[in-house]
Amino acid sequence: MSKTLTRETIADKAAIHSETVLEQAAKIDRSFELPRGLYVVMAICYLGFLVIMTLAVASPGLIVPMGAIVAFIGMFFAVPGMMLRQTPKADKFVKSWGQLMSRGINTNTGRLAGSEAAVQMLILPVLIVGWGLAIAVIIALV
Repeated sequence: MSKTLTRETIADKAAIHSETVLEQAAKIDRSFELPRGLYVVMAICYLGFLVIMTLAVASPGLIVPMGAIVAFIGMFFAVPGMMLRQTPKADKFVKSWGQLMSRGINTNTGRLAGSEAAVQMLILPVLIVGWGLAIAVIIALV
């Protein structure tokens, strides 16, 4: 279960690293190595869903909630963009569309081809837009 460890036991098994925390922080890749275009398409899908819902359920009472949701979606994409700009030489990590398609990308579950990575990233936003269209059709028919 648990046992008391002496200071000497911990010191014997401790791993001492020569790099400081700041040196390690400079090596962090915050870009996810994906082209910016994929993020733009994702944002368009989310905002497109909001437009579809706003037009389908046109009500003056939705102005404030929809404005808040648009602000949150903006922050959802702006905060990672700000984090990327803080990384020194961040553009060296970001792949172009051609590089993604030719080299693919490594994920925690293995290597993916560029098209597989794009589908994996965009499947949920596209499904959400389809769901919004289905709801709009149901509202129009009722």
